[in-house]
Amino acid sequence: MALNNPTKKQMQLLKAEYDRLRSGKESLLTLIDEAEVPEAVYNSNAIENSTLTLKETEKILLEMEVSRDVSLREVFEAKNLARVTAYIRNKSLTAELNKEMLLFLHQMLIGGIDDTIAGRFRKRGEYVRIGTQVAPAPEHVERMVEETLHAYQSELDTYFLEKIARFHLDFETIHPFNDGNGRIGRILINYQLLRLGFPGLIIRDKEKKEYYRAFIDYRNTKKSRVIERILALGLMESLHKRITYLKGENIVTLADHIKKHGRKPSAVTNLSRRQKIHAFREKGVWKIGEGFKLL
Repeated sequence: MALNNPTKKQMQLLKAEYDRLRSGKESLLTLIDEAEVPEAVYNSNAIENSTLTLKETEKILLEMEVSRDVSLREVFEAKNLARVTAYIRNKSLTAELNKEMLLFLHQMLIGGIDDTIAGRFRKRGEYVRIGTQVAPAPEHVERMVEETLHAYQSELDTYFLEKIARFHLDFETIHPFNDGNGRIGRILINYQLLRLGFPGLIIRDKEKKEYYRAFIDYRNTKKSRVIERILALGLMESLHKRITYLKGENIVTLADHIKKHGRKPSAVTNLSRRQKIHAFREKGVWKIGEGFKLL
């Protein structure tokens, strides 16, 4: 899926429906956001090779006992990322993303895990690797971050998802921190979306291979089509989910819906992945409004 005119038109229609339905139902949207936090935290940490399962992440965030010994670091990573996720839900509505906000979010994420690097950029002598490539030298980090922020805020005529995609690719290419770059980068995607009146999205661990390919493609070709596709599909899924809830529809698993209507499972699942139908995932399970008519 490229960000062609039909895709942009579909996004526009979904956003208009979302805005129309959400009036007076902010409390419902807050509940959806809060219920989604463990899933968002689990997936972002899993992309960074956390061993926590979704159920373990949920238990940690609910202050419940986990059945196996898990590292204290992974517990802090889950709790801190949940705090950052909750914080930006309100803060993004009142504050533009800037260098100070970026550093504050990093402090929230890494504080208590490694206070020597929390809330600051890499400094002289601190190098990090991105896959098989060394990130830019620390001496250039702050300037490059400021340039990336300025470019994002200055490109007024560029389509919003293209801007966010390029910002994410540039941010991760800079890798400004000693740790937490990926998780902060994905938080920033949602910060930017929330400021534009959209809901946040989840980049899932199952999509990690394609997600990493986006950075390789950008490094080799300077093209951002792969990450644009990931963001577009993720945002449409997020909108489909919230629109379904806002309409008050009875929500069923996609598998049950397919069985009831006698459709071919592989074809319908493919439509879901491409967001050609109003399906969405909750805890990894595809769901849909019971009244939605499958083609």
